[in-house]
Amino acid sequence: MGSAAPAGTLAAMVHLRVVAPREQAEQAYELLKENPLACHLVYLKDVVDAPKGDMLLVDVPREEASVIVGDLRNLRIPETGSISVEPIDVQLSELADKAERDAPGAPADAVVWEEVEARTSEESRLSVTYIAFMVLAALIAGVAIIQDSAVLLVGAMVVGPEFGPIAAFCVAVVERRRPFALRSLLALLVGFPVAITAVCLMIVVFKATGVVPGSFSEADHDLADTISNPDFLAFFVAFCAGMAGMLSLGAAKSGALIGVLVSVTTIPAAANIGIAFVYGDWESWRGSLAQLALNVFAILLAGILTLWIQRLYFRRRRIDHLREETSVSRDE
Repeated sequence: MGSAAPAGTLAAMVHLRVVAPREQAEQAYELLKENPLACHLVYLKDVVDAPKGDMLLVDVPREEASVIVGDLRNLRIPETGSISVEPIDVQLSELADKAERDAPGAPADAVVWEEVEARTSEESRLSVTYIAFMVLAALIAGVAIIQDSAVLLVGAMVVGPEFGPIAAFCVAVVERRRPFALRSLLALLVGFPVAITAVCLMIVVFKATGVVPGSFSEADHDLADTISNPDFLAFFVAFCAGMAGMLSLGAAKSGALIGVLVSVTTIPAAANIGIAFVYGDWESWRGSLAQLALNVFAILLAGILTLWIQRLYFRRRRIDHLREETSVSRDE
């Protein structure tokens, strides 16, 4: 007789590690023990030296992760200890399978807000690395436009890191975190001008050394013509890409995010602004500037709208959860 195949969940569960002083740890333990969706709960006493305290380990469905983390935050654990959130790629457990089935919604649709916040917070900082990627992406895009090479242009769009601060700004707006929003906005306001300036300097040097021609015409360069003529379709594509980008952040689908990067012409528009400025093509300069503004606006609009709807669903789920807890307390 053959044995039954073991049960398993793929990226459907999240592992929580809680570090807290004894009193808070005991409260967290009781909270987690009473939650029917919490699996494999472990309580380790006096195992943490700095700060002195206990540790709890538990696995929860992805759909319920932010709700449970919200309960732990209400115990003020982050003020005296920590809450770590780690996705579980593969887990063989019938108990976990049951918890995932009992959790509302589907794992693919669930948003672990702490994960989104951490990812966008890291990508929104104005750093040397961020500026370097912006400059390199714009330089590659500049060469692509001069050579009218779609392959190089796609490469430049993938290299560009501008979606990080844009996504971070959307998260900050939805969560009403003003300092976070200003930090993201600063990265955008500094990154694009620096990238454009780098392209200007590159074209000036290349013109002086004869690497590029002394004149440049959109009529002979289809990519430059497309970039400098924004229309409704450009807005529509950027809007769709913005929605896809936010959904990919929440679902941690990196493949979809790469598709977003090669769907919008933010980096190409920035590069063409620099090229048009050096060649004195002011019509192309204005058109490229409009293209850049249109793309950023469309992504921001789509991103904020998508996150707002997801946040609204999470808040409703959180309210239902608190009502369930209140009902259970009354029954007891």
